[in-house]
Amino acid sequence: MAGGIRFVSAGGLSVLVILLLVGLVILLIPLLFLGVIGAAFTKLGFSWITAIAVVLLMLFGSYVNIPVYTIRRDMVRVSTDTTPYSADAPWSPAPVWDTLISINLGGAIIPICISLYLLYQAVHITGNSLLVPVGAGIALVALVTFVSTRPVPGVGLRVPLIIPALTALVMGMLLFGGSGIPATVLAFVSGTIGILLGGNLAQLHRIKALDVSDVSIGGAGTFGAIFICCILPALIA
Repeated sequence: MAGGIRFVSAGGLSVLVILLLVGLVILLIPLLFLGVIGAAFTKLGFSWITAIAVVLLMLFGSYVNIPVYTIRRDMVRVSTDTTPYSADAPWSPAPVWDTLISINLGGAIIPICISLYLLYQAVHITGNSLLVPVGAGIALVALVTFVSTRPVPGVGLRVPLIIPALTALVMGMLLFGGSGIPATVLAFVSGTIGILLGGNLAQLHRIKALDVSDVSIGGAGTFGAIFICCILPALIA
């Protein structure tokens, strides 16, 4: 005891227990996150195992880009700095002539397949009356996403994270009384398809001006918005 302060040794075993608890918490946080998302997908009609598999496929599939075609630029902007090194521009990036357009497995292909599956199941139960509202929802989300997407030179397309998903959610709630399978399906389908249409496909004409070597439909800059749009509809299921 020094100056009224007591120092107590925790001991080797106690330190080990603390480290184990910290490691357990670090391990449980992603598992809890995965469990919450899996529970959201079960509200869409999937079994628990299928829901977890879909979530994992989307997450790991976000790293898989399937090449589709290449855009060739007619001209590029070349730096006027002829010196190999300067204080203002220590290096000059090589001009980008070709931009590879790819489609992302986790952010485009899988969400589209899920949307088509949910739409088929809903139409089988409720009839074709669901198709017109879904079409309207897709059009509105695509328009909102198109207006709010930012093309960033040297980076790519940046789709807003929350706005498209909230638009799809509001559409589902307004058109189908706030909850239920039809509202959920409309929010899910209009959100995922609308984001891909307005945030990626409708923006392809801007690609040549971005100076990027590759653009992934549903990939970087878009996947986060797609993923959120796959989860939020469970709130009104």
